[in-house]
Order: sequence, then structure tokens, then C-alpha cells
Amino acid sequence: MEVWSEFSRRPHTERFPGDTPEAEAETAIARITADPDQRLLVGLLDDRVVGAAHLVRAYVSPLHSEMAVHITHLHVREKSRRHGVGRALVEAAVTWAEEKDTGHILAAASSQSRDANRFMARLGLTQMAVVRCGAVATMRSKMPVEPPAAAMVNSRNHRSVGQVLAQRRSLRRAQSRTS
Repeated sequence: MEVWSEFSRRPHTERFPGDTPEAEAETAIARITADPDQRLLVGLLDDRVVGAAHLVRAYVSPLHSEMAVHITHLHVREKSRRHGVGRALVEAAVTWAEEKDTGHILAAASSQSRDANRFMARLGLTQMAVVRCGAVATMRSKMPVEPPAAAMVNSRNHRSVGQVLAQRRSLRRAQSRTS
């Protein structure tokens, strides 16, 4: 729970009212355990859990036919870093990929974490993409009120739900600024 809680305190994580870290962990572990293409690894140091990684076996991308083991949420507690825990977690992922006859490993690390990215580079992982995350509400507010050209063809005289919602949000923002 300490590793899970440390990782889930990050700002990009949203919690639903009433969810506790324990309930979230229990649900996640049950879901992962039930799926033969997922693994949750834990890293031990002096018989204490100090790290974890989530593995998912899936296609490299929607356009590729090759499978890969995706390593996500690789995390080692700060006080336990530089003791081989991260390397052991990645080694376990490589072993599982070999067992599953999977030829590629993909791993995600925060773009802000220089240490994590250097660690992965030393293990032979190269940058393939930058993954970005955003709240739906924030992204919707950035979308144009006018629908894309393709949507206009399908609904010439009909306003889309997205248009109506965007216009309402704009009006609410304008009203709150004048209040």
C-alpha cells in the first residue's frame, strides 16, 4: 500500500468520492490477476515491498501485428533507489516477455523524470513516442465551438451535442467573469 499510495498521490490521478487507496488497490489487483495478459510485479528490498510495475501484453500499436510487453507504473520508492530494484523489475518483465514469446518491451516514464529516462536508456530502451494526458473537461474547453468539417456534412442544420455544451460553457465562463 505504501508504494501504491506514493504513486497514486501524483497530481494526474483523479479519485472518485468514497474511493480509498485500499479499495482501489484491491480492485486493481483482482482485475490484473484475472487477466492472463497482465502482471503486477513487486520489488522487495530486505523483505519490504519498495517497488512495483504493471505489465500488459498487447500489440505494439494498433497498426502493428507484433506483440509487446508494456511496462507501466514502474515505481521504486525514493529511499530504495539505486539498489537494483528497478533493474530486477525490468528483468522480470523481460523474462515474462520471453515466456510469452513476445519480442518487444515498451516502457513508460514521466517526461519530467530525468533519472527514470536515463535508467531506461541504459537498459536499451529508446524513445518511441511522447504520451500526454489531459482531463476531458479541460480538453473540451479547448475545442472549437464549430464542429469539424466532416461533422458539418452529416448535420448541416443540426447542432451537435458538443457544440451546445461548448457554447453553454462559454456563456457560463463569461457570466462568472462579470459577476
